[in-house]
Amino acid sequence: MAHGHGNKSNEKVVYVGDSRIRKPGPRPAPPDYTAFPGKSEAFIPNFLLKEWMAGVVVLVGFLVLTIAEPAPLGYPADPLNGSFIPMPDWYFLFIYQLLKYPYTSEDFIVLGTIGIPGIAFGALLLVPFLDTGKERRFYRRPITSSLMIVSLIASVYLTWVSWHHYTEELEKSGVVPEHIEREEKNKESIESGKGRWIPGKEKTVALVKPDDPAFEIMKKAQCIACHGGELEGGGAPSLRGIGDTLSKDELVDTITNGRANGAMPSFKGTLSEAEIDQVATWLSEQKAEAAE
Repeated sequence: MAHGHGNKSNEKVVYVGDSRIRKPGPRPAPPDYTAFPGKSEAFIPNFLLKEWMAGVVVLVGFLVLTIAEPAPLGYPADPLNGSFIPMPDWYFLFIYQLLKYPYTSEDFIVLGTIGIPGIAFGALLLVPFLDTGKERRFYRRPITSSLMIVSLIASVYLTWVSWHHYTEELEKSGVVPEHIEREEKNKESIESGKGRWIPGKEKTVALVKPDDPAFEIMKKAQCIACHGGELEGGGAPSLRGIGDTLSKDELVDTITNGRANGAMPSFKGTLSEAEIDQVATWLSEQKAEAAE
């Protein structure tokens, strides 16, 4: 009652806030890295994450390229084949051409194989330590940019010269690249009904009725894992011409019970009796005389 509020003791008071607390407002956005001249973004995680993402893009690009254009498959290496013209992968063509020049071959082979590549890769490793300028624009960094442009031009030029020289050698010698010759022979063999062409086994007996469903049964049973994709042999003997060696009953017994203490496994629980009979019948027809 000292303050004159005695007559209002029953009045309801509602507190709507505390004036001592500042009303929250929108927080100011943190300054961008450009607000700090001469400084860059944080290395971890900002810069490192960008580098990783760039690396992933490059890796995916290489994977797509290797899947779309697989490496050509030639013949097994033959040191007696004097007509063979070697050709490395495209990304090694520039260094392959470099080794053809007199100052990087013969007496200077060490310079060509170790010296020049070592200088190039060593310079690449030292760039972050030698070029410490803060300028990011390439035209403001003439030395680094010039070296990069010269390296790119040299790599492209040497690659083109190497490929041009390779095609000229093929035309002069009349040699067909092994992977192209192999594809042509494989196509001819399949069209003639002999199945896939196998280098070094040209005298192999051709398959009789290569489209017979029994062959699909054998593929399903994984017989080709040992006997070869075209039954030409591999980890197990060839089954081409097997009809000249084993009768149908012997083939049924071999497929059902196996042979050689498990070297030839039993397929009694894998194939039905009807499937075993079908496979044995087809294999008994694999004779050299019938294939001719």
